Amino acid sequence: MGLLTKGQALTWKETQKRAQYIREHGVEQFINNFKKVKDRRNDCLKWGDEVEFMMVRFDHKNKKAQLLLKAHKILPILMEPENENPDDCQTFWRPEYADYMIEGTPGKPYGHLPSHFNLVEANMKLRRRQGQELLDKDEYVISTSAFPRNGCAEYTFPTYTPHPTTSASASLFFPDEAIFPEHPRFQTLTRNIRERRRAKVAINVPIFIDKNTPRPFKEDLSVYGGDNGASEAASLNDCIYMDAMGFGMGCCCLQVTFQAQSIEEARFLYDQLTPLTPIMLALSAACPIWRGYLADVDCRWNILSAATDDRTEEERGLEPLKNNSFQIPKSRYSSIDCYISPESAKFNDIEVVQDKDAFHRLTSNGIDHLLAQHIAHLFIRDTLVLFEEKIELNDEEDTEHFENINSTNWQSMRFKLPPVNSNIGWRVEFRPTEVDENMQFAQQRDAVKNQKFHFRKTLATGQTPETPSMASMKKPLFDNTESDCEHRLMSVDEIINGSDQFVGLLRIVQDYLNNIEIDADTRCTINQYLNLINKRAAGTLLTNAAWMRQFVQSHSQYKHDSIVTEEITYDLLWKMQKISAGEDECQLVLPRMASKTSLDIPRAVERAGNELETKRSLLLNPTQNNDKTPED
Repeated sequence: MGLLTKGQALTWKETQKRAQYIREHGVEQFINNFKKVKDRRNDCLKWGDEVEFMMVRFDHKNKKAQLLLKAHKILPILMEPENENPDDCQTFWRPEYADYMIEGTPGKPYGHLPSHFNLVEANMKLRRRQGQELLDKDEYVISTSAFPRNGCAEYTFPTYTPHPTTSASASLFFPDEAIFPEHPRFQTLTRNIRERRRAKVAINVPIFIDKNTPRPFKEDLSVYGGDNGASEAASLNDCIYMDAMGFGMGCCCLQVTFQAQSIEEARFLYDQLTPLTPIMLALSAACPIWRGYLADVDCRWNILSAATDDRTEEERGLEPLKNNSFQIPKSRYSSIDCYISPESAKFNDIEVVQDKDAFHRLTSNGIDHLLAQHIAHLFIRDTLVLFEEKIELNDEEDTEHFENINSTNWQSMRFKLPPVNSNIGWRVEFRPTEVDENMQFAQQRDAVKNQKFHFRKTLATGQTPETPSMASMKKPLFDNTESDCEHRLMSVDEIINGSDQFVGLLRIVQDYLNNIEIDADTRCTINQYLNLINKRAAGTLLTNAAWMRQFVQSHSQYKHDSIVTEEITYDLLWKMQKISAGEDECQLVLPRMASKTSLDIPRAVERAGNELETKRSLLLNPTQNNDKTPED
């Protein structure tokens, strides 16, 4: 969702004039806050998820499914409990990019107890139920990444006509009315990305070539009119063309944020999770249909990247640098470009484009070169949204300018500074992808079954047995000693489930579970989740994308021409709704599960965990106030 500051949003011309000012003060704010929190230690593990849902209206008589533009109406109601009593609230709600999207998070972060794993599913169900209760007949909250006919005729309810000559995105397909209207951030982002780029975004997704697909496939975009041939020039043969930020940011996703006990642990965790992000992307593939066409990819990552690409032609290397300072290889929505922990420094073997002035300012204030490089790399970007009331700030007490740029670098991992005057510690946000090749492999059709990924050959070290107990490991999961740095191409099945040559991540998880105290209900729930992951990785269960593709291709109305009609979309989404409501089954994707998830954990378990955490905190920091609770 990003930084949801309110106020009077400036135009791009006004924002651009202040871009350097924001960069300089953003770096200064980081330095000032870093000095205050760099020695912060002993924060306990806390973590939480963000889930974005979309709302869909079904017209059963005409067999039509449309995105429901209703977030601006129901979000104020969903947010009432938080506004009235934020300390005793099971869910929090926030707006997202589109007016058909709502984002829910748990009201409190989950903690270090294994039992907290048993809360997640129940809380997700609660969030979905809370949203559903506010909708009318034939309106539903649905968990899926991309609406199959986003951008087609009459794909929203109410229906609006795009106005490419006057809208924020200048899109032929995506009307401004589909953007969430109650916060200026979203339309301002859309307009400013386009104006900074000096052209609207261009998204070309390879189309799936079926036996009746025209060759070459090329839409006649002139029938839409309104952009003086810009779309015709930007669209590529055998590709599905899209032209608005809403095709990317209008997708729904999930992110997970972890609080570490210190900055060192957060940096280490950032690097350790990075190689797993493309594997998770392949396992969670769910986007095979775009603008009413079957695509030859299963994921949304490249679409999001192109939808937020504000680079000029100079920055993209299409023209010599004249008005811009850098050639930038990737969109601001991309995989990470450098590791940030000392243990992984040897793997930073590509040039990282960075603001040299920012790097010098950071290092001259005692920030090590790895972290300085990371921040200086983020700060090659301009701020995209600036509010008139938030320009002149106290750099000693505020981090708004830093967060403004940090939160609009949408990378596969995000490193988060503790907020000013907060009890929140150092955090990392897991946003599935990494190695650029792995990122591309992960998006291919049926990547779980057909692709191989660069991965470490061994997770064990000389001091660790082949199936290590995580509780007794002397070295990290991905050790960086010279003898253990070799990698090879592996399938997702090998990485997750193991083979004769590789231990497999699930074996390590199971070994860890066998060596900790965990209640029976939680173990039962986790085992079912691990079984699902095992079968998905092995290919015995389909990804959502593979199932959706199979559904379309076997539909009686599909003409094998790559077109996903309104009726096919209706039948597909209605089937998904019935499965999610428990009214239908889909054994190809989801086995029968009876997890023991609950909104509460046993009191005895929670009390024991709190006592353990208090003792731990006192041992690590004996001078702290004895009355201070772990939650403080």
